[in-house]
Amino acid sequence: MSLYNKEQIMDFLPHRKPFLFLDSVDEVTFPNSLGQYNKLEINTKSFVGTEVKGSFFVRPDLEILRGHFPGKPILPGVVQIEIMAQMCPFIFHYAYSELMQEIKINIALLGIERAKFKKPIYPNMNLSMESKLLKVRGVFQSYECMIYSNNELHSSAEILASIEFLKKDS
Repeated sequence: MSLYNKEQIMDFLPHRKPFLFLDSVDEVTFPNSLGQYNKLEINTKSFVGTEVKGSFFVRPDLEILRGHFPGKPILPGVVQIEIMAQMCPFIFHYAYSELMQEIKINIALLGIERAKFKKPIYPNMNLSMESKLLKVRGVFQSYECMIYSNNELHSSAEILASIEFLKKDS
């Protein structure tokens, strides 16, 4: 059972076909040290150590696979990075679900470090992704992200993102 299905993901993320690469967000796990937090007062630093898990099925008809590479499709590394980045903001969407009617979250990918593509990702693979919040400085966050298939690590990267919380226009 997932926390967010495709439709709920689309309610939050601005991405659409052909650039939405999450089928579900399955789990958000807060660190034991978090304890109780105020769901009506945003404090992103307290969420360091929180993990998000999700999934994506690499459909053979994905448009990006037609050109990368014809006859031997492989999911491009840049798409793998995007998959990892799309997982990251669900920590805060889940934690502050009570505020989602009043606020919107602006997210931006700012940087990538230590990206590694250990094994190729092919069509018809079920991917499971993990994202862990490593540090927070103001609106800037750093995440450790991984993509697995059949419990084997295929790619990993450290993602730098900015996340801003803004009041929705009335």
